[in-house]
Amino acid sequence: MQVLRRPWTLRTRLVVSAVSLIAVVAAVIGSVTAIAFHSYMYGKLDDQLHSVVERARRPPGPLPLPETLREAGPLGFVGGGGQPLGTFGALVDGDGDVTASKVVEDSGLRAQESAKPLTGEQRAALEKAAPGAGDGTRSVDLPGLGGYRVEATTTAEGDTVLVGIPSAEVSGALTTLIVVEVCVTAAGLIAALIAGTVLVGVALRPLRRVAATATRVSELPLHSGEVALLERVPDAEADPRTEVGQVGAALNRMLGHVGSALAARQESETRVRQFVADASHELRTPLASIRGYAELTRRAGGGAPGPSARSAGPEPDPVTRHALGRIESEADRMTGLVEDLLLLARLDAGRPLSYGTTDLLPLVVDAVSDARVADGTGADGSGTGSARHHWRLELPEAAEPVTVRADPDRLQQVLVNLLANARTHTPPGTTVTVSVEPPVRAGGPVTLEVRDDGPGIPAELLPHVFERFARGDASRARDADGGGATGSTGLGLAIVQAVVSAHGGRVRVESAPGRTVFAVDLQADVVPADGVPAGHDVIRADSQVGDRLTTPV
Repeated sequence: MQVLRRPWTLRTRLVVSAVSLIAVVAAVIGSVTAIAFHSYMYGKLDDQLHSVVERARRPPGPLPLPETLREAGPLGFVGGGGQPLGTFGALVDGDGDVTASKVVEDSGLRAQESAKPLTGEQRAALEKAAPGAGDGTRSVDLPGLGGYRVEATTTAEGDTVLVGIPSAEVSGALTTLIVVEVCVTAAGLIAALIAGTVLVGVALRPLRRVAATATRVSELPLHSGEVALLERVPDAEADPRTEVGQVGAALNRMLGHVGSALAARQESETRVRQFVADASHELRTPLASIRGYAELTRRAGGGAPGPSARSAGPEPDPVTRHALGRIESEADRMTGLVEDLLLLARLDAGRPLSYGTTDLLPLVVDAVSDARVADGTGADGSGTGSARHHWRLELPEAAEPVTVRADPDRLQQVLVNLLANARTHTPPGTTVTVSVEPPVRAGGPVTLEVRDDGPGIPAELLPHVFERFARGDASRARDADGGGATGSTGLGLAIVQAVVSAHGGRVRVESAPGRTVFAVDLQADVVPADGVPAGHDVIRADSQVGDRLTTPV
């Protein structure tokens, strides 16, 4: 499995790039300095070696040689002035073997007397690596003595002599230089890293403020409602003469355009909502007149039941009776649509609801009972004798009420709309289950679920089910008997979401073939042990108070 590497921030990239560049420059300067120092120091050492070699080749002063030097032989130069401690001279025969040697271990007049010969191991190392006469200078390591610069020469008597002076001092100085360079470079890189982090952080502070402004804007609920887009990048970070300022100025211009678009959208939505509210309000009176005149016509024609039908006049023919029934039915449907639009307009305007401590269980029992009755009743009001769907209740076993802070009428409408949605958009034989779950922990929400085992909601419609006028069936036709899949106004679930949001709750939906769940979460209202919240009355439905624990319907 490929592991995704976490991307570096701009601050990290800038600091690492700067420190890397400094490290490369420091490495180049250090290398050049070490090479130059190496060449210079070994050049001075070789010059000192050449002077000793000249002294070994041709002793100073006029001939004949003094008796002391003649007795010392070809190695009489060892211990002379200007030679560092550890200088050695070695006499080599024609086969390259060292026959005599001296190593200076003291200075002054006792240099010759205190000189000691090379050990066998040292002679073997010298014989193996020593240069020949005329081969120039070579570095040789002698066990126990360290590194040497060695050169071979031929004396005036024809003897081959090896002369070597120690290079430990030069090597130590070069090593010290390299260690100092490494330490200084490391300290400089650490200082550059700290300073670079601080300076880059200060330099990027305006960019962070621009990003913070963009983040605050991204958290605003711009998709709906009235939005006051007042967030702007400060003028100090919107100077077009800097790169960050150019970004800030561009963001401010974009926010200005977005704010203008949001204001235009809000103004348009306000006009539309006001029109809907006004039109809905104005439609209530003519709809009431239509229903009233239809009922009056039915009664005048003898279509009304009761004793008055016999004295009102002749009974209307079946066509007229059916037409009057359809007029009343469609007037009722139109009235319901108008009431839904008025409710949405009120909720959009933020009008307060009539909140109270409401026992949720009686509302659920009543709503499911009403839904079962409606499921077995045709459009003309005639009962079919049995419900087309299977209705189930799952309520808590405990006898305590499940209370929420809510408007009971609006909450009843939420239940009615959810159950009507399940009844309308599922085939006969579908099982619809309503459950109430008390809070699982203190302060948790009460969850109301309406689920069915129907065919489910199409995937392309699922994200839009709570939008206004969103309908799963594009047809606007209604079955004459009220059964089967029917058209709808598309406002039922929109009202559910609006009412639940007005209560500070949340509604969600999950759907798959064979299982669709609408879940409503509402904040629980804490009820003391006596069952009556302090300062509140528990609002219960009157018809089902004694049936709180009833699960079959």
